[in-house]
Amino acid sequence: MTEKTAEPLADAVHHLTYRACRENITRLVTSGPSVADLPVPACPGWSVRDLVGHLVLVCRMVVDEEPGEISEPPTPAPGIPVAELVATWAELEKELPRALPRADWLRRRILPLDAFSHELDLRTALGIPPPDRHPALADALDLAVMGFTLSLHEHGLPALRIQTPDRAWTAGESEPAATLRGESSEIFRALTGRRAARQIGELSWSTSSAMWLPAFTWGPFTPPTHPVEEAVPTGPAVGRHTRN
Repeated sequence: MTEKTAEPLADAVHHLTYRACRENITRLVTSGPSVADLPVPACPGWSVRDLVGHLVLVCRMVVDEEPGEISEPPTPAPGIPVAELVATWAELEKELPRALPRADWLRRRILPLDAFSHELDLRTALGIPPPDRHPALADALDLAVMGFTLSLHEHGLPALRIQTPDRAWTAGESEPAATLRGESSEIFRALTGRRAARQIGELSWSTSSAMWLPAFTWGPFTPPTHPVEEAVPTGPAVGRHTRN
């Protein structure tokens, strides 16, 4: 497969994973009349309505080809009914096959990462677990590791091996100085600002996590000062380790 044919296929995959997130979120936020006003602990100060409003603005920025960081759009206007927001979002999403090929590669990948991350925020707020194998997880995690790798470099920190039951990465240059193991969803939540420093340290590290904690602040992501949601217990396929 050539690069020329690979890009349209990748755009189609990104669109489909994004659509899956939109449909899941739409179903969840329209499940009852009181859902819209519930708080979202992973997004302090936001209600469910605010979360959906954010996602609509992000999608509009891509469709309208607006410049700027889509991870930090303007604050959504308050008070718009959720039913109106999700209807607008569905119409905007229809324009993505036209807009995505003209967007830069990072924006194409951030769009589903943002939607997936907020779907997990929403599920936690509603007490609903994520699907066992979400179609957006693999690429979102890969992109999160990429951002974390750049953060390691910016902080002048040694390379870190990141390992899940399905994949492994070397984040950084040279030989990894330690290994971080965990379930894919837990690693993703840690890398995207949804785990406090204590929770990050309680993941399966081959040595102390202290040296690498500054790198978990990168891009729009900053670990909360206190836990905003409970971590998923480490499964037997990952295990806990004290040395490489």
